[in-house]
Amino acid sequence: MIGGIILVILFYVITLPLLQSLKRRLPFFQVGLMKNLYWFHTLFCLIYYIFQLFARSDSQDYYLRAAQNYATWFSAYDTGTPFIDFTAYPFVNYLGFSFEMMFVLFAYMGYWGFVYFYVYFKENTKYKHKIWGMELIPLLFFLPNMHFWTVSLGKGSIIFWGLGMTMYGLSKLKTRKLHLILGLLIIYHVRPHVFLFMAVGIVVGMFTGRQKVPVWQKMLVFGASVGAMVLLYDKIMAFSKIDGDNVLQSFNQFSAVRSYELSKAGSGIDISNYPLALKLFTFWFRPLFVDSPGGMGLLVSVENVLYLALTAKLFQKGFFKFLRKGSALLKTTAVAFIATSFALSNTMSNMGIIIRQKSMIMYFLMFVIIQFLDYKKGLQVMKRRKALEESKDNNPEPKVQPRPVKLSIANSQ
Repeated sequence: MIGGIILVILFYVITLPLLQSLKRRLPFFQVGLMKNLYWFHTLFCLIYYIFQLFARSDSQDYYLRAAQNYATWFSAYDTGTPFIDFTAYPFVNYLGFSFEMMFVLFAYMGYWGFVYFYVYFKENTKYKHKIWGMELIPLLFFLPNMHFWTVSLGKGSIIFWGLGMTMYGLSKLKTRKLHLILGLLIIYHVRPHVFLFMAVGIVVGMFTGRQKVPVWQKMLVFGASVGAMVLLYDKIMAFSKIDGDNVLQSFNQFSAVRSYELSKAGSGIDISNYPLALKLFTFWFRPLFVDSPGGMGLLVSVENVLYLALTAKLFQKGFFKFLRKGSALLKTTAVAFIATSFALSNTMSNMGIIIRQKSMIMYFLMFVIIQFLDYKKGLQVMKRRKALEESKDNNPEPKVQPRPVKLSIANSQ
């Protein structure tokens, strides 16, 4: 426990100059907000740690496997669950990290996922937006469920870090290529199927986005993405237990089996016979109070009401036009969100798993919503500006006539 506390303080000391460095390069960056976010995230690290003391979690298994199951570091290397063992191995076996220290280390990875997503949101948003009287972007970064699943030793923390780093890299591709590559590598190693969706989203975004992207950048990203998909296709299909020669039928069979298995769990719901729209709704917005599994479910229900309120804003005139003419970032985010949602909603039936899994992609939906709100506000600003200019043209300011100057001539004697 003492080691974990020392590591929390050490990471905070290391983080301060890094935040200041971001502030120097990004004027909008709020160091104070990110400091508060660090301690908020650390609070949930403590909450999850206490939670797993009473209900065994995967974190304990990751630590024990890294400590006991491998003769050498690289014997642990593989994608999926073994990659977490591989990541933990040197810290546990070479540096002597305790279980609590590993918790703090992975929570720190999750924290930087929030920092990267924050920069991604802020540098691509022109206007401030509010909901329920609160500024929207800071509110989104203090949602409890997002932190609860990104603080433990496991997949949630590290893939969230990778996703945030990927979007941070895409936001300024010219100067952040290394972030993009490293982020995608992390995603691939943790969840290969999510890497596939991200690669497809990036290719679609690059070639259909509104802004001008240099041809060499398009070709570089396209070549790297397609090359990676071709080289890793069989491995991704094998990881997902899908027959690469008969993807659709194999996926449907896998979805049915997986959905049934998860529905038998304590917080299971049988959605295998739901229509697609209802499956997606369940994945994005449930639980909603009446079907909340325990106290955590009630807390998540509040967040889901927020997600519903924000998503309702997309049902306005002009959304499809906005989407069609959107930027590469917008289309990348939208494609990755829809593709991941489609795949996961067809395989998840356990409410606890749904709550955990959706946390890694809900910021993608929030980005699309904020971009649309920005678009609508931009149209309003342009309309007001145009109306003001027309008003000036129709009511020109009257010209001020010069006053006649009265000259007094003194009488000469």
